[in-house]
Amino acid sequence: MRNPNHRHSHRRSIRLRGYDYRKGGVYFVTICAYRKLKLFGSIIDGEMALSPLGEIACEEWRHIARARSNVELDRYVVMPNHLHGLFIVTGGHEDNLGQGAKSRHVERRPRLPAGSLGAIISQYKAAVSRRAWSGLICRSQRIWQRNYFDHILRDESSLNEIRKYIIENPARWRDDSLYVM
Repeated sequence: MRNPNHRHSHRRSIRLRGYDYRKGGVYFVTICAYRKLKLFGSIIDGEMALSPLGEIACEEWRHIARARSNVELDRYVVMPNHLHGLFIVTGGHEDNLGQGAKSRHVERRPRLPAGSLGAIISQYKAAVSRRAWSGLICRSQRIWQRNYFDHILRDESSLNEIRKYIIENPARWRDDSLYVM
């Protein structure tokens, strides 16, 4: 029976079951705009032209590595309605980092483990949203689709294929599965 106190208890996780997303590795992520709206700019002659919101998304992506000593950025691209990015987590995490005390009176969603891929992406989305809502767009406008897609890279060949895909993505926009007219 479904838990009436949990609105989304029927949703199935798309994360790799049993994998510790805090451990070191190379991760390829795709984060989509809400309803795949073209919020971040447009493709002009095979090149990405960022909107003001796209600029914020790009700046905050670069901030991920500046804010975390255990994360290095690799290739990334902000597209009209999504972002593809590669980053390397160099291992080491502290349990309960940034975890607040739990209140007996307020039911909350379980927090993501500190330093995990999910926590990093959640913090990224929140940072972009906060900056956008501070004057660029109205606070009621959603920016992000729920969740994100990830792929854990296991060898140099896969890494190089994904790098090529990211670099060529703007030129192949009309063939992209996320392409919307």
